[in-house]
Amino acid sequence: PDSIHSYHKFMQENFFDHVNVKPENIHIPRGDIPAEEVDLFCEEYERAIEEVGGLDLQLLGIGRSGHIGFNEPGSARNSLTRLVNLDPVTRRDAASGFFGEDNVPHHAITMGVGSILSAKKIIIMALGEHKASVVKKAAELEVTDDVSASFLQTHTNSLFAVDSAAAAELTAVKTPWIVGNIEWTPILEKKAVIWLSGEVGKPLLKLETEDFLHNHLHQLLQKYGSVAQIRESVFDSLLEGICTKPAGLEPQRVIVFSPHPDDDVISMGGTLITLADQGHEVYIAYMTSGNIAVFDHDALRHIDFVCEFHKLFHADDRAVLENLQNLKASIENKKAGDLDTPEMLGIKGLIRKTEATAGADVAGVPEERLRFLDLPFYRTGQVSKKPIGEEDIVIVADLLREVNPHQIYVAGDLSDPHGTHRVCAEAVINAVNVVADEGITPEFWMYRGAWEEYEPHEIERAVPLSPEVVLRKREAIFKHESQKDSAFYPGSDKREFWVRAEDRTRNTARVYNELGLPEYFAIEAFKHYHGEL
Repeated sequence: PDSIHSYHKFMQENFFDHVNVKPENIHIPRGDIPAEEVDLFCEEYERAIEEVGGLDLQLLGIGRSGHIGFNEPGSARNSLTRLVNLDPVTRRDAASGFFGEDNVPHHAITMGVGSILSAKKIIIMALGEHKASVVKKAAELEVTDDVSASFLQTHTNSLFAVDSAAAAELTAVKTPWIVGNIEWTPILEKKAVIWLSGEVGKPLLKLETEDFLHNHLHQLLQKYGSVAQIRESVFDSLLEGICTKPAGLEPQRVIVFSPHPDDDVISMGGTLITLADQGHEVYIAYMTSGNIAVFDHDALRHIDFVCEFHKLFHADDRAVLENLQNLKASIENKKAGDLDTPEMLGIKGLIRKTEATAGADVAGVPEERLRFLDLPFYRTGQVSKKPIGEEDIVIVADLLREVNPHQIYVAGDLSDPHGTHRVCAEAVINAVNVVADEGITPEFWMYRGAWEEYEPHEIERAVPLSPEVVLRKREAIFKHESQKDSAFYPGSDKREFWVRAEDRTRNTARVYNELGLPEYFAIEAFKHYHGEL
C-alpha cells in the first residue's frame, strides 16, 4: 500500500486523509493479491456486501472514458467485482497523481456495474469542463456499455451532482430554448442566434424567420417581432468586439499575468506581440516558477553544460563542481515518486526562467519588464499546492502599485488540469480589490489557457492575428524548449502547445468567418472580468 503504484496510497492521500471515515470502514480492494487468489478475493468482496445488508448509498466519480468504479468501456450491466484492464484515457488522466503515466497501474480490481446498481441510492459527481462531454453521454444519450455511467439512467434513485462547467453540454444548459420557455437575457439571445447560425449553416445576416420558427426560437421572434433586429443586434455585437488595437491609440501600461512561464505566449502571444509592436509599455508577470514541469533529462543536460563550461574555461571551482556532481547523483538515484531536492527545483526553475525571458524577447518585451513573482502557494515541489494566502496577494498587489497599469490580462480558466490557473486568477482578483481603494483600477481582461477557448457568445474582444504575427508567436513558444515535443503535464490533449495554440486561434477565425464576419488568418479571444471566473 505504500508503493507509488498503489491506488490504495493514492486514495488515502487524496481522499481519506481529508474526510472523517474510520479506517475499519475503508474497503479498497487490495493490489498485492497473487493472481491465483484474485477470483476468490472478488467473490468474498461481493459476499461482504451482502452480509452487511447491501449498499444504501454509492457516491461515485466519472472518468472521461465514462467509467464508474473502474468499469471501463465494454463492461456489462450485470458485472460484479473483478480484475479489469485500465483504459489508456484513465491511466493518462491519473498520471499526475502517480508522478508519471509509467507509474500508473495497468490493472485494477473494481466493484462491478451490477454491484454499483444494487445500491438503494447513487450519487455521481463531476467537476470541470473536461467532464462535460462524458456527463452528457452518461445522462442524456443512449444507455450503452461503451459508457458504463449511462447505466445509471436505468436506476430508480440516481442523481448527477455537477458544477456548471461539467454541465455545459447538457441540453438544458447548452440549448435551454429546446427544453421549454426561458427568461431571455442578452447573453442567452446571443448564444441562441449564434447556435442557430451553425445549426442551419447560414451566416448571421442570412437567417430568416423560418429558421427561428423551425428551431425552437419562436419566443425570440415574439419578443422582438422582427428577425432583422435580432440577427443584426448579434452581428453588430460581435463586429464591435473585433479590435486591431487592443490597448487603444495612446501609450498604455499593460501587465500580462502568466500563471506558468509559458502561458503568456501560448495563450495570448499574438496579442502580446501586437501590444508591444504598437508601442505600449508591456510587463509580463510570471506568477509561478513552473519548476515541477521540467523533465529530469532536461535538468541533466543543463547541469552537463555547466560542467563542460567550467572545463572549457579552466574554472576549477571545486565547490561548484562538487555541487554539480551532487545534483547529477540526485537525478541518477531518484526513484519514481521521489520529490526533487530544493537545489534541483532551483535548477529547474532557472530553466523555465531563461526560457520565458527568451520567449518574451521574441514577443518584443524586454527583460527589464519581466517580473518573476514565484508565488509562495506554488512552492511545494509537488502537484498539490497550498491554498492561496495573504502573502501571495501582497506580492501581486505590490506589482500593481509599482506599474499602475491601464490594462491587465489574466488567465481565467475553469478547465486547467493543474488548478494553478484558477488559483493565480484568484490572487489577482484579490489584489485588484486591495488596490482599488488606492485609485488603481485597470481594465481587466481574461484569456483562456492552452486547454479550451471561449465560446463565440462569450467573446467580448477578438484580436485578429496576421500570418506574420502567428509565426512570431510560434517562435516565442519554441523558446520554451523544456515544454516542447512532450510536456510534463500535457493533460488529455497530446498535441504540442504550439499546435494547440494555432489550431485554436484559426478555429476562432473560421467560426467568425462562418458567422459572416470579416475573415482573418487567426483570432485570439478575450472577455471582461465581470465578478466571477
